[in-house]
Amino acid sequence: MERYAKISKKDFNRWLESLEDHGKLYGPKKKDGRHVFRPIKDVKELDLNYISTILPPKKYYFPQKERLLKFKIKPFKTAKAIRKFEEFVLFGVHTCDIAGIQCMDVVFRQEPLDANYINRKDRMTTVGIECLTPCDKYANCVSMGNHVPKGGYDIMLTDVGNKYIIHINSAKAESILRQRSYIKKCISADRYLLDAVRKKKEKIFKEEFIGRLTELYAVFSKLYDSEIWKDVGKRCVGCGNCTAVCPTCYCFDVLDEVSLNLNDGLRYRLWNSCQMDDFAKVAGGEDFRPGRSARQRHRYYRKFKYPIDKFSRYFCTGCGRCSRTCMAEINLTETVNSLIREHRNVSIGI
Repeated sequence: MERYAKISKKDFNRWLESLEDHGKLYGPKKKDGRHVFRPIKDVKELDLNYISTILPPKKYYFPQKERLLKFKIKPFKTAKAIRKFEEFVLFGVHTCDIAGIQCMDVVFRQEPLDANYINRKDRMTTVGIECLTPCDKYANCVSMGNHVPKGGYDIMLTDVGNKYIIHINSAKAESILRQRSYIKKCISADRYLLDAVRKKKEKIFKEEFIGRLTELYAVFSKLYDSEIWKDVGKRCVGCGNCTAVCPTCYCFDVLDEVSLNLNDGLRYRLWNSCQMDDFAKVAGGEDFRPGRSARQRHRYYRKFKYPIDKFSRYFCTGCGRCSRTCMAEINLTETVNSLIREHRNVSIGI
């Protein structure tokens, strides 16, 4: 099959129903006026016209709370809590969240490999949906370069009117699309439609940052002691919402729970946040990041500076969730633009 195919919208639900053969289906559904990724039991529940979900689909390949192993103290014995991982399909994933998946891959596939993450991820099929209009005022996907498909998925769907153009990007994708007569090869007219849609996007999607990413790295290299961090810290209430909803935050804690018989136990890991008061505390009570200003600064540096140094990529995907859910209305785009302005003023001696 060619790398591009097409499917009529009248055949779309038919294809969705066939995906049950390839694993459990998860996708965006409406909930209380917002959208969340949930199991899709009826294809009519799926809603592809949505602003970024409350939580990213990260919760399916990096669960919020995950059992690691069971143990007994006497006699000492351990066993893996999960022996087998299920096949599943993440459907309708925005390009910003696909960028988040790529970031998580970089982290968990480096040595030492994270076996649980890899086993889940290798059983996941990712079907993306290309955004044709900006989400809202909080998103900064254009400045991060994540408003267009850039790989990291098995299938990408682009709405071109009465059909979807399908970009086939993996062997998994070919198996999902194979032997379905209603999925057709693209002809030159279809590719023209796809190009026209993307040219229209160029006029609609605008840069959110006042500077390019190349300038951004210099900004974060020089403004570690900026007064802006104090202002952000004064406003922050320390709720941790920003890290809880981020598609690239990967910090976790590992805890052991012993049952009431004081012999059987369970080890599990759960998401943790650098915005919590005790996150950077060590033995003796020393805190390497005391105060919310230091913690907020650290969060920004974990998106715009440290991952560039370590992984050569930004870990902000532009989804806008941190700004959208912040109880103190701290807006990432506004903060970054303030830093850029300060950097430019310092550079010219103002």
